[in-house]
Amino acid sequence: MKRNPLILFFIAALVAAMLFAGVRLTHKTAADGSPKGKLIGNLAPDFELATLDGRNIKLSNLRGKAVLLNFWATYCGPCKIEMPWFVELQKEYGPNGFQIIGVAMDDASAEDIAKFAKDMGVNYPILIGKDSVADSYGGVSVLPTTFFVDRDGKIIAREFGLQSRSVFVDHIKQAMNQGHPVQALK
Repeated sequence: MKRNPLILFFIAALVAAMLFAGVRLTHKTAADGSPKGKLIGNLAPDFELATLDGRNIKLSNLRGKAVLLNFWATYCGPCKIEMPWFVELQKEYGPNGFQIIGVAMDDASAEDIAKFAKDMGVNYPILIGKDSVADSYGGVSVLPTTFFVDRDGKIIAREFGLQSRSVFVDHIKQAMNQGHPVQALK
């Protein structure tokens, strides 16, 4: 069966146009219809979520610290690559007023997430995520998704997917040097 090249071209062009429109809409609006770009430079949406040991952590209670907020899942390959970096970064920058918060966004049980975190040597709080929290950050359609929050609680950067360790370090230093009490970094 011979296919008409014009029809194949038309179908390819239609698919490309749909993908382009979808990507543009995704980048322009959050789940609540607000522009995603408005997150950067504004206060991070506040939330309160449970830790694996049953305590609650409220993001606004961390004001005064720079925060790396990482949405991840146990099944996420790139998440497994960056978690050891986060363990090192928490050790290195934690004493200077830095805190990593991991938000688990998968359907695994709290026990399975806790075992995973222990096996990875995680030294920072892991919270059980909720879709409503992810939605308040513009939706988390890519894992990992990481936000960097300065000492005043403002989002200074957002990264989708696996990034190099140096990208994380640059954003951490920027978050630590913005907002109130600036402390010398290594």
